[in-house]
Amino acid sequence: MQKDKIIFGLIGRNLSHSFSPKYFAQKFESLKLDYEYQIFDIDSIADVQNIASLPEIKGLNVTIPYKQSVIPYLDKMSEIAFQIGAVNTIQKLSNGKLIGHNTDWLGFKNALSPHLEPHHRAALILGTGGSSRAVAFALQQMGLRYTYVSRTPLASQLHYDDLTKEIFSEYTLVVNCTPVGTFPNTDAQPPLPYQFFTSHHVAFYLIYNPASTAFMKLAAKNGASVSNGYKMLENQAEESYKIWTKSLD
Repeated sequence: MQKDKIIFGLIGRNLSHSFSPKYFAQKFESLKLDYEYQIFDIDSIADVQNIASLPEIKGLNVTIPYKQSVIPYLDKMSEIAFQIGAVNTIQKLSNGKLIGHNTDWLGFKNALSPHLEPHHRAALILGTGGSSRAVAFALQQMGLRYTYVSRTPLASQLHYDDLTKEIFSEYTLVVNCTPVGTFPNTDAQPPLPYQFFTSHHVAFYLIYNPASTAFMKLAAKNGASVSNGYKMLENQAEESYKIWTKSLD
């Protein structure tokens, strides 16, 4: 009797440079598992219904711009995903029900921890999308204060024009959750006063391609410790895989 095909996948937009397919292909090969990982580059999140209903689909990742808009299409959310308000992992149960999870926060927490020192007590989070929510949750779990920075800030947030030397001296961790600097506009960077970065700062960018962005280079030029999001992606991918395989017979 032929074994049922098992496929995991990634839902998002503009996925040609995605980390996940290669990572999981290598993982499945190393474990000698006859699994596949496919990308689903979709123009509407409503397409998730048709994709998830395929019997061979056993789990999905979700990336920009659908981490929040996917929520109405789920049957349930984990407590942490509900608190964060964003989903990057969908678990498909044997009965076809879809459960939303968030592994981004733990991936970020584990990737950031080695860079932290006692003087890192507050963070600026650039951007207010689904990924920034996971970052905020992780920082909260680590006991760090944070403030969002946005081009269109709410009352409790900062605009890029508000960033001063005094603010940078207080917020010594800067986490870039925006897509600015990704392919193909790799020379772009958030409009920060980069001259205020120092050796006391950590500049963390959630993307990994390119490996060193303009944001990271400018921060490092002024002495900051920098990191891209590769370890975060690895960590969240492993957590996603653990969730998916719970639902396999």
